[in-house]
Amino acid sequence: MFDKMSVFLQGELTATCEDYKLLENMNKLTSLKYMEMKDISINISRNLQDLNQKYASLQPYLDQINQIEEQVTALEQAAYKLDTYSKKLEAKFKKLEKR
Repeated sequence: MFDKMSVFLQGELTATCEDYKLLENMNKLTSLKYMEMKDISINISRNLQDLNQKYASLQPYLDQINQIEEQVTALEQAAYKLDTYSKKLEAKFKKLEKR
């Protein structure tokens, strides 16, 4: 009877020990995975900082592009007004020419 109880307890302890070994291996793998994720996030952070610096260095040029776009829009509107005025003027001239 004590032999059977001893075998039973030995089996339970072995199973528990194996469970702890499995948990230990899982923890090690999880730790490695988190370290990889940390390295990736550090690289992403560095790349983001580089991109922000590049964007900041391009900002004056982007501002110039916006100013040029506004000036082109204003010039385009002036050209349309001039075209409309010249058409009216031409119509008046033709009307006076017919007299």
